[in-house]
Amino acid sequence: MASGLLPKSSLGLRNPIATKVASKHHVQVVGASKRRTSVEEIRKLRLITAMKTPYLPDGRIDLEAYDEMVKVQIAIGAEGVIVGSHAGEGHVLSWDEHIMLIGHTANSFGESIRVIGCTGSNATGEAIRATELGFAVGMDAALQINPYCGKTSIQGIVAHLEAVLSLGPTIIYNVPGRTGQDIPAEAMHALARNSPNFVGVKECVGNERVRHHVEKGLVIWTGMDSDCYEAMRTCGAVGVTSVACNLVPRLMHELIFGGENVLLHEKLKPLFKWLSCEPNPLALNTALMQLGVIHPVFRLPYYPLPLEKRKEFIEIVKAIGRDNFVGEKDVQVLNDDDFILVGRY
Repeated sequence: MASGLLPKSSLGLRNPIATKVASKHHVQVVGASKRRTSVEEIRKLRLITAMKTPYLPDGRIDLEAYDEMVKVQIAIGAEGVIVGSHAGEGHVLSWDEHIMLIGHTANSFGESIRVIGCTGSNATGEAIRATELGFAVGMDAALQINPYCGKTSIQGIVAHLEAVLSLGPTIIYNVPGRTGQDIPAEAMHALARNSPNFVGVKECVGNERVRHHVEKGLVIWTGMDSDCYEAMRTCGAVGVTSVACNLVPRLMHELIFGGENVLLHEKLKPLFKWLSCEPNPLALNTALMQLGVIHPVFRLPYYPLPLEKRKEFIEIVKAIGRDNFVGEKDVQVLNDDDFILVGRY
């Protein structure tokens, strides 16, 4: 833990809701006026960015910075964005904020990029309601996780996912490192057989599981940047849901779409490793702050990387090339007291 890092302005902050967002960020309910994106359209996406949610110094969502980040993704050719995933800290957003951000992304950028809302929950009823709202405000597909913390049986997992699959195109997210419970391959295959809305799987168990799913006819995205090259080249994955694309979007596009490129993969490995030195999104957040792209604001319990790791990032940027990273400012180490930690927002 970094020393001397104390919370600033962590109490008494208002909770932002969609009705208080400036009119140009107003969320509209799309309903029947928007053509529902098909399962097959979502299955074709290869590079999907798990977007970071940036904050203002008082802890509110920084929509101006967020918009600039999404514009970069569109400019380099990312095909989809995930809103409110673990990288986007959906679990520390209120549902008002979460649905607002999905609707804002869909209404502002939905003509240029596919919007996937992470509307899963530990409670089935909550996941259903959030997913209904996500589709109502314009998302193209849902990302659904199995119940976490309050774990259930395999039958319960299947029933939970079947309930949300009924609502629209859905990618199932398997990340036992966070949920504490793997979705067995057999259960995943049964869901795929029984639901026309089953798009595919964001798989974080590893490439052997990716290969097994692909052999059974499932569409798979690896959720691990470090696995994506092998997952696509030798295991049959269609693509990646990428955290690193927030930082080096052009290089990630080249890695995914540019054919075999072992040298580029080797060049990016130190960044991939650094991004996983602590649970996501600690490193991603710290990196974007060091690059001057977002305010150095953390919503607790997320916390900046220690000084040693911040210095490591400087060397990684030098090795890969500053011009390959987002932002225009010189990369900075940042001091401990540069960070703002917000405990109530």
